[in-house]
Amino acid sequence: MIPLPQTVTIAGRSPALVAESVEVVVTLPTFRRPQQVMTTLESLARQETARRFAVIVMENDAEGGEGVRAALPLFENGRMAGLVIVAHERGNCSAYNAGWHTALLEFPNFSRLLVIDDDEIADPLWLETMCRAAESLGADIVGGPQVPVFAEPAHQVWATHPVFAPPYSVSGLVPALYSSGNLLLGRNVLLEMGPPFLDLRFNFMGGGDSDFLSRSRQKGFTLGWCAEAKLYETVPARRTEADWVRARGLRNGVISTLVAKKKYAGTPFANTRVFLKSLALLGASPLRALKRLIATGSPSVAVYPIHVALGRVLAEFGYANEQYRQPEKN
Repeated sequence: MIPLPQTVTIAGRSPALVAESVEVVVTLPTFRRPQQVMTTLESLARQETARRFAVIVMENDAEGGEGVRAALPLFENGRMAGLVIVAHERGNCSAYNAGWHTALLEFPNFSRLLVIDDDEIADPLWLETMCRAAESLGADIVGGPQVPVFAEPAHQVWATHPVFAPPYSVSGLVPALYSSGNLLLGRNVLLEMGPPFLDLRFNFMGGGDSDFLSRSRQKGFTLGWCAEAKLYETVPARRTEADWVRARGLRNGVISTLVAKKKYAGTPFANTRVFLKSLALLGASPLRALKRLIATGSPSVAVYPIHVALGRVLAEFGYANEQYRQPEKN
C-alpha cells in the first residue's frame, strides 16, 4: 500500500485502540464546525451495534485546527475509538482521500468503511443498518438518505426540492449513486480504486464523490440503497436562499457534464455525444419545468431542470461553480 503523503499527519489516537480488531471504519471530515463535529461524534458514540468500529476525523483546516481541538479529547480519554488526522491540503476531495487512505493503512482487517459529514447526525441504528443492507443486498457500495433538518422550521417545505430530496425512496439495488454524505464502501472497492480515490479537480466544486461512484460502477461494483439508514443533515437558512439554490443547480449541471466526459472518455465522439445531450436537455428543460410547476406549484422546484441543463452547457465553455471555494457563503 502506498504510504500517506506528507500532506497528511496523525494528530492523535485513542490509547487503547486495537487496530487489528476493527471491523468497520467511519470517516468524518470537518472544516470549521467544532460544535457540529462534536454533535456528530456524540451520535456515533450512541450507535447500537456489536460490530467493532473506529472513527477517523479528518481536519481540513490545518491553520485554524478547531476540529482537532474539539475532537481530540474525546479520543484521548477513550470515549471514542479511532484517530484524528489533519489533511493539510484544502478541499473536500483531499479530506476524503486522506481519511480513506489512512483507514487502509491503520486498520488491516476492516471490511467496510462508512462516511458521515460534520453537519450530519446519525440515527442510533445507522451503522448497523447500513452494514446489514450491504450484506442482504450483496452490494459493494450502499448509499442512504440525508434527511434535511432546516434551521428555520418554516423552511421544512424545501425538503422535497430536488436539491435536498434523496434520489431513491425504496431500498434495493440501484443503477447509480451520487453522494458520499451517507455512504458505505467495501474494503474491496477502496483497494481496487486505489489512492487517490477522489479526483482533486472537484476539490472546491463538489462532485468528486459522484465521479468516484460513477467510476466504481464502471469497474463492475454493485450499488445499493438503504432507505432505512438515515442521517439527519442540518441545513442553514442560507441554503434556502434563491441564489444558493440556483448556484447548486448550475453546479450539479457542471458536475454532470464533467462526470459524463470522464465516463465516455476514449469512446468515439465522446465529447460530442455529451454536448449534444446537454443541448437536448436544455431544449427540453422549459417543458419539464412547466410540468413540475403544474405538479408542485413551486417555481423553485420547476426551474431546477433549467438550471441543471444550463450548467451542463456552460461547463462546455469552462464554467465551474466552485461553491466550496468560499465556505462562509456555503
